[in-house]
Amino acid sequence: MSAPPRSPVTADQRRPGDPYELSEGRLVECLPTGRRGGRSNLVSGEMLDTDPAVEAAGVDVGVSPRPEMLWAPDIVVGNIPDEPGWATEAPPLAVEYADTAQDEAELQRKIEDLLAAGTRWVWVVRLQGTRRVEVHEAAPGAPGRPVSVQAQAAHPPPLAARGVARARPPQRQPARVAYAGETLEVLRNGVAVEALYDRSAAHEATLRNLLQRKGYDGLDAVLDEGRKQGQAAGRRAGLRAAVRDVCELLGIALSPEREAALDAMDEATLGARREQLKRDRRWP
Repeated sequence: MSAPPRSPVTADQRRPGDPYELSEGRLVECLPTGRRGGRSNLVSGEMLDTDPAVEAAGVDVGVSPRPEMLWAPDIVVGNIPDEPGWATEAPPLAVEYADTAQDEAELQRKIEDLLAAGTRWVWVVRLQGTRRVEVHEAAPGAPGRPVSVQAQAAHPPPLAARGVARARPPQRQPARVAYAGETLEVLRNGVAVEALYDRSAAHEATLRNLLQRKGYDGLDAVLDEGRKQGQAAGRRAGLRAAVRDVCELLGIALSPEREAALDAMDEATLGARREQLKRDRRWP
């Protein structure tokens, strides 16, 4: 872990594992996640990652669309290459978990920075009190704020970067607050609010997603196909037995090659072979 330099700081000065994020070149301490937040991150991240429409997702991925910004949302959903380094594009969806020790001012800055950089939605999952999800959404057509290091030479750095405390940002009002029993419609499958913090609900949604990735609508579809395959297998077994009975009655010997051929026949071929034997009284 590298030592914290004095502000202003750029993302290339930070290393994976450093307990800091960056906002306008200012270091923001990033402490470990609490127990219930950590549980939720794990199961919800897997649930979001397995949605059939999701290309990739990640946990605690450093997002740095511009040098003086580096945030690590709890979960990001979007184009996350399997490569080292920070993500240089803001994810379409970011999820943050807020619990008892949440620094609300820093959370507001993170939301504002992500939305301004190009994130479409930020979901804030409130674990304290009545569990709920605050949906923050970028204004339609809102541009990002790409500010380069060179541009800072023409414009003075932010107050915080010059050692002056920044004013507390105004409380941003979410576009929607969703509670248990409601669904967030962003991905292919609607995300139940409970699946963002309840382990059982997240597992159920993950199973549905994985089955859909294999071409099934859900567990009922798998069971239905299993029943159909079992019935078809039963019919094939019955037809094989009928063919063997006909051969025995007609005195037709079943060599190993003929037995192998019977085992390889599908239902229609077995039915046709039985009728042929009854008609011609010989193996073709």
